[in-house]
Amino acid sequence: MRISTTILLTDETIRPARLARELEQRGFGGLYLPEHTHIPVSRQTPAPMGDPLPRPYGRTLDPLVALSAAATATERLALGTSITLVAQHDPIVLAKQIATLDWMCGGRFTLGVGFGWNVEEAADHGVIWRRRRDLVRDRIALMRALWAPEPTPYEGEFGSVRASLAHPKPVRPGGPRLLVGGAAGPTLFAHIAEYADGWLPIGGSGLKDTIATLQAAWRSAGRAGAPAVVPGSVLPSPGKLRHYRDLGAEEVLLQLPSGPEPEVLRTLDDYAQYL
Repeated sequence: MRISTTILLTDETIRPARLARELEQRGFGGLYLPEHTHIPVSRQTPAPMGDPLPRPYGRTLDPLVALSAAATATERLALGTSITLVAQHDPIVLAKQIATLDWMCGGRFTLGVGFGWNVEEAADHGVIWRRRRDLVRDRIALMRALWAPEPTPYEGEFGSVRASLAHPKPVRPGGPRLLVGGAAGPTLFAHIAEYADGWLPIGGSGLKDTIATLQAAWRSAGRAGAPAVVPGSVLPSPGKLRHYRDLGAEEVLLQLPSGPEPEVLRTLDDYAQYL
């Protein structure tokens, strides 16, 4: 099981290139970054992590830009988003950004996809909240048309693209590894089985039962093998990590503090016991 990390990087924390080098030198598997384009101050949506919303949420770095810095500073470290709010992006531009980053890092990128929790943030991007899951599904399909080896058109409910020259291509045919985040449920698992490579749950409560349900949806969709399961935002302990290994998780994302460099490096030294 690969031991990777996730962190809310901001303009007040350790810088991404420095963190990436320290992770690779210590033998960690990867670095995954979350996304918020902005946090409206008039927000009415309750924060799932509790209110008041922690300060870092309003100061997050753009994950793809930060991961580009991490890519140039490392050679082996896996890079990913946990998650990208696909509904809040122009899919043609996002496809180019993802393909460029994946090409720059030699195929080390994982696209973690999420649907968001902040209604006000999404509304500023023109997202109709009740349709956001369908919108994400449509935009993934459009991006994959641009990542296809030959010019491929796409006509969807929410967007379209002509057959186009679009380079670079992601290293893996069809696009980078794609994980979908969200709470367990039949709709989420149906979407994972349809267009993703696996699930990126927050933590691991109840995973034993929900993984079986996901695997059943996967088989019903005619998918071979098994979906990847990558628990995220994990505060580690030996027993917890052993539990994830027993469940077949191929990777786990340990939560780092959104703090200055000394605090983050101390946490890395502590987490190194789990490698």
